[in-house]
Amino acid sequence: MKQIIVNREHLQTRAAFVEDGKMVEYYFETGGKEQVVGSIYKGKITNLEPSLQAAFIDLGLEKNSFLHYWDMIPATKEMLEGGERDDEDAEYNQFIDQNQNKESDSGNSIIKNISKKIKRIIGNETPEESGPEKKRPSSLGKGRPRGGGRGQRQVKFDAAEIPKKFSVNTEVVVQVTKGPIGNKGPRVTTNLSIPGRYVVLLPNSNHKGVSKRISDRVERARIREMLKNIYLPKGIGIICRTASIGLDEKSLKLDISIILEKWKKSQQIMRSKEAPCCIYKEPDLLEKTIRDSLTDDVNEIIVDSKDAYQEILSYTKQLNKKDQSRIKLYDNPTPVFQFYKLTDQFQQIHRRNIFLPSGAELCIDETEALIAIDINSRKSRKGKDHPETILNTNLEAAEEIGRQLRLRNIGGLVIVDFIDMRSKKDRMTVYQKMRDVLDKDRAKTKALQISRLGLLEMTRQREYESLQDATFKTCDYCKGKGLVKSSITISVELQRRLQEILRRSKGKTPVKVTVHPSVLARLKKEDGEILESMEAKFGGDLTFRADPNLHEEDFHFVNPLTGKNL
Repeated sequence: MKQIIVNREHLQTRAAFVEDGKMVEYYFETGGKEQVVGSIYKGKITNLEPSLQAAFIDLGLEKNSFLHYWDMIPATKEMLEGGERDDEDAEYNQFIDQNQNKESDSGNSIIKNISKKIKRIIGNETPEESGPEKKRPSSLGKGRPRGGGRGQRQVKFDAAEIPKKFSVNTEVVVQVTKGPIGNKGPRVTTNLSIPGRYVVLLPNSNHKGVSKRISDRVERARIREMLKNIYLPKGIGIICRTASIGLDEKSLKLDISIILEKWKKSQQIMRSKEAPCCIYKEPDLLEKTIRDSLTDDVNEIIVDSKDAYQEILSYTKQLNKKDQSRIKLYDNPTPVFQFYKLTDQFQQIHRRNIFLPSGAELCIDETEALIAIDINSRKSRKGKDHPETILNTNLEAAEEIGRQLRLRNIGGLVIVDFIDMRSKKDRMTVYQKMRDVLDKDRAKTKALQISRLGLLEMTRQREYESLQDATFKTCDYCKGKGLVKSSITISVELQRRLQEILRRSKGKTPVKVTVHPSVLARLKKEDGEILESMEAKFGGDLTFRADPNLHEEDFHFVNPLTGKNL
């Protein structure tokens, strides 16, 4: 049974995706925070960096956005066919994703290959391979390279020519594909798309296509036949999403009309306002959840807010009234997450150690460069012999790893350290299990085979901050280390510094030492004799006092007569 549990509060909205009582995905949205990913902006080029093959765009946000040269090029028909904005394994995002994956390669390799890629995509297309002409808005600037239509002449250029065609202060219309993460600004593209319930609208394109995930040939043919009867304004394309399976032509036209109205309003804003400005804002979490996740296999949506309940009913009423039967209002004094036994599962999301039913354990560590996941067998005894126990433990871990990746919204490079398996057959079994688990993930993933050392390298598409980064801030006490020095280490450093002061003053200067109470306890008990011998050897008058407001690693030396720091 599949459920979507929605909890709306004053400051936060939460959505949990539950399968047979087990939470498999979790999203939250804080009130007042601007929706960046998926939003469309009219911005200005502030800087061009040929060495990075990128432009920096001012969108009016806190940080300038990052636009690769290859993201300045409109997608071809082949790239658009089957694509979707909701990360359903589709050809529309293939062009962007292929280049995003190349970020892990060396910078020299990227710069060396980008010119060839641009020439291959634009300059060397044959009329038969190219898509329909894509007219760009005037805000994109003069001299913009165009995708050619059938029989049209292709404009040839390489990456070196882009800075000549796009000067600083040129206005561009871009869509955010990845939000700001850490010190990095958002990432954008000029390939615009506006998702609806059943279709994705493609401004500046004439392409009509069907999602690659609709594999049934009869259904694909039926949908394409419907598309032939649907009128679209010139320069507007669409791609039917998987939710359009079994859909009638009337509902399809209604969804298209709703998205077209949004795009018309965006164009009015684009013409009336100066850059930088937002011309299309991605909906909030509630609408996105219904739009992208209310599939046929979802049994019910449970909402604990009357306002949210009415919003969902209003949204579904426009498109498909049948969906309303699955929407239920939760009216119970017990919090909805607690009633459906999700509170404990939610708390585990933030833990470093995840215990598996067999007694094994996952250790998940997020670092700046990558996410490391380690599997410890601990009390696992699932198997007749040692190799079988290891195999079963790794298979169990693979299932949980896929769930944790989705729950924590972990993205980027992920290294999984499985328990060592001597048999190549066992490694391939675990690898195939990992592949099957990742197929359930809506985010783009790529996994390499398990090495002889038991390591699996994989990447996962990242559009937003991970749950850890979005929920926590760096500890002001440990400065993000997660560790503080032991009292004996602090005592050693203190004695070293104190001995230097006593030698320099030749024992003539009294010294008052201020430390944290836990360090003072160490100095009085274990290190009292050492300090007494130091005072007798170098002279001077030493006094110690505790300050509970002092950081545990800090200590101060003051001359009590003058009040000066030593």
